[in-house]
Amino acid sequence: MQKTSPFAPRITLASWAMVAALGVTWGGTFVVIELALRGIGPAWLAAARISGAAIVTVAIWQMLGGRLFLSDARPYGRLAIVGVLNTALPFMLLSWGQVRVTSGFAGVSMAAVALIVLPLAHLFLPGERLTLRRVIGFGIGFLGVTILLTGAGALESSGDPLEPFGRLACLGAAACYASSSVMMRRLPPIDPIGLAAVPLLFGALVVVPVAALAEGAPALPDRATLFWLVLLGLVPTAGANLLRVLVIRTAGPVFMSLVNYQVPVWSVVLGILILNEPAPPTLWSALALILAGVAVSQWAALRVLFRRRGRGAGG
Repeated sequence: MQKTSPFAPRITLASWAMVAALGVTWGGTFVVIELALRGIGPAWLAAARISGAAIVTVAIWQMLGGRLFLSDARPYGRLAIVGVLNTALPFMLLSWGQVRVTSGFAGVSMAAVALIVLPLAHLFLPGERLTLRRVIGFGIGFLGVTILLTGAGALESSGDPLEPFGRLACLGAAACYASSSVMMRRLPPIDPIGLAAVPLLFGALVVVPVAALAEGAPALPDRATLFWLVLLGLVPTAGANLLRVLVIRTAGPVFMSLVNYQVPVWSVVLGILILNEPAPPTLWSALALILAGVAVSQWAALRVLFRRRGRGAGG
């Protein structure tokens, strides 16, 4: 009998629902970050966001018993690295980069997470081998994202003299997210809430001193900035981080990377619905390419899902 790899993904209807929820949540995050940056520096924004999320998540984890490791392994060192790569470093890079690049370019850089995850998962996760279908599917999806955001001015220059470094910072954040996803999947059995809480705690321990060194003591934020900071900490950081952990630990980092194709789409759609921004003429064609890319790359998972639902409907 063939032995199943411990890293083989288990993709269910709940996996698809969580990925969809993450796409909507993170799609609106870039707008909130830009609003918050009006009243606080990028380093302290990252520090406030991570620290607030860490406090909330650790409190919930402790109320539920505070158990972390479910086996004899105690990978504190890897948890610390995951915390830095999953929160502290990419949040600081994105906050600094978004001051210097267009929000559209930030969206394209986040879509690159899916392409970076593919070779990393192939090398380090036996259950996530690279296939021609996956490469084609993710390539089609990335093309759709690029067409969408190029039409919305994603590749236009912001005019900032440090823009090239801002773009590198955004791509560096994408590499951090991809690396942390693969490392998180390789961890031994851990309580999912603890796995969401502890990396946030490690991230806060790193980012707060860095913010103090980079920007000095923070000024008391005004009421509007404080509202955006609380929102960032609670929803796209604390809540979404828990969902992200659940998806990576069950469905795998390659499936989780599908979120990064949704984020730019929701960013554009929410801008149209909430801010009355004009719809780019490439919206529908780009969306069709993105959905086609998802269907091609996840064809096996979709086929299993619909087969199960068909059996359930058949009684």
